Amino acid sequence: MNTLVYCELHQGKFRKSAFEQLSFVKALPGIADVTACFMGETEKAEIEQLSVYGANKAVKIKITDDLYDESTYASALSSLAEKLSAALIILPHSTRGKAIAPRLAVKFRAGYLPGVSGFAASDKGVSFRKKVYSGKVESLFSIHAEKKVLTIANNSFGIKSTGASGEISTEEFKPEISIPFKNTLLGSKKAEGKLLLSDAEVVVSAGRGMKSADNWKPVEELAELLGAATACSRPVSDEGWRPHSEHVGQTGKVVAPNLYIALGISGAIQHIAGISSSKVIVAVNKDPEAPIFQVADYGIVGDLQEVLPKLIEGAKELKKTS
Repeated sequence: MNTLVYCELHQGKFRKSAFEQLSFVKALPGIADVTACFMGETEKAEIEQLSVYGANKAVKIKITDDLYDESTYASALSSLAEKLSAALIILPHSTRGKAIAPRLAVKFRAGYLPGVSGFAASDKGVSFRKKVYSGKVESLFSIHAEKKVLTIANNSFGIKSTGASGEISTEEFKPEISIPFKNTLLGSKKAEGKLLLSDAEVVVSAGRGMKSADNWKPVEELAELLGAATACSRPVSDEGWRPHSEHVGQTGKVVAPNLYIALGISGAIQHIAGISSSKVIVAVNKDPEAPIFQVADYGIVGDLQEVLPKLIEGAKELKKTS
């Protein structure tokens, strides 16, 4: 089966999800050829990493800036997949990936399954795992369509090097795109020098228990010591204490880090839905009945003003010995 993997770039570097997607594909049975494609500018050394994680070749899709639109991206990927005779297309379960994938599935006339976290192979074929009911249940799904489009959940499968040399052939593809309308990008604002929340191995998140936006400095200090990304609950972003890009939950970003630290977050069901795939959850809350403790692996009942400085002190000690 020929496979096309769409790899996202961030500031000229491939996101961690790109290597997770390639690792997932290489583990699937019956995969003959893997083509990694991307849009944007990057260095040769960056492209060579795609080979290390399983890509046989790389394709740079050329789209002009004035044609930025998820429908345009879907058309481009569909055209490339047809050219390569690909039967499987893999995308990240990111904001852009979730917007492109269903459009692509329609254009490609393919079966579609979002948020895949694994697979199971048997004599009857391959079934795909994904979490349902806000992460409470993991189910297996079979796609009987000849063509398939999947998005892979972040931090769900792991990165596995193939031991390849890094040499990879690269070509450009400029699709013929005709759309009835186009979006015009008037401007953008990038988060410079920050760890991407969706790629972070450790996330330090805080809620209304911080009481004020002025009290956020210790949260950022702890995150910096742990090499973590910062996040927040929805009420905090709604109040304007933190940017909406840090909002974690069912209506915000869904994360799956190795360690999620929840500071002063009560644990509403919408928030739990966005963090349930975390490997380890540590919660700090003064209310012993807070719902967050029902999903936490470790819990501290106490006042944040007393607990947070001790966590920072402990992180500093840990950094000294590492």
